[in-house]
Amino acid sequence: MKFKTIELIAELIEKTRININKVEKFRELSEKELNYRENSENWSVLECIEHLNLYGDFYNPEIRKNIETSHSKPSETFKSGIIGNYFVKTMLPKKKLNKMKTFKDKNPLGSSLNKSVIDRFIRQQKEFLELIEKSKNINFAKTKTAISISKLIKLKLGDTFRFIIAHNERHVVQAENVIRKASK
Repeated sequence: MKFKTIELIAELIEKTRININKVEKFRELSEKELNYRENSENWSVLECIEHLNLYGDFYNPEIRKNIETSHSKPSETFKSGIIGNYFVKTMLPKKKLNKMKTFKDKNPLGSSLNKSVIDRFIRQQKEFLELIEKSKNINFAKTKTAISISKLIKLKLGDTFRFIIAHNERHVVQAENVIRKASK
C-alpha cells in the first residue's frame, strides 16, 4: 500500500485519539465490571488494556530510539512493506475477532489489576502521539524498528505505527465486547 505521508500521519493521530477516548470511558466502570471475565480463558477489560501496555513498554522506547538516531529526510509518500502490511492486516479488528495466541510475557490473564492500568495506557498513548509528531522529520520507510517477537525482523517505521494502532484497535474492540457481554 502506498500513502501520502502527511495523510498517514493525520490518520495515525486520529486513530490513536479515538483509542484514547474509548479507553478513557472505561474509567466510568467499576473495578468489578473492569475485571469481569466471561470464562477463565477470556480476558477482562483490564487484561485487554494491560496486554496493550506490555507491548507499549517495548514499542515506545524502540520507536523513540530509532527516531532519535535516524538521519533520514522525510518523504512525501510511504510504501508499506510486504511483511509490515501483512502484520497490519492480521491485526485489524474484524466482525468476529479471530482468536490469536499471545506470547506468555504479554499475557496478563489472571493478573490482579486495577484502574491504574487505564491511566498507564493513556500515558503511553500520549507518548505515542508525541512520537508520531517527532517522526514528521524523518523517513517512514528508511527508519526501521525491531519487533517485539524478534530483534532480527525490522519493520519500516510507518508499518510499525500502523501495526501498533491496529493491535490497539483490536483489543479495544475486544474490551468493548467484554463490557457488552457483562451487561447482558
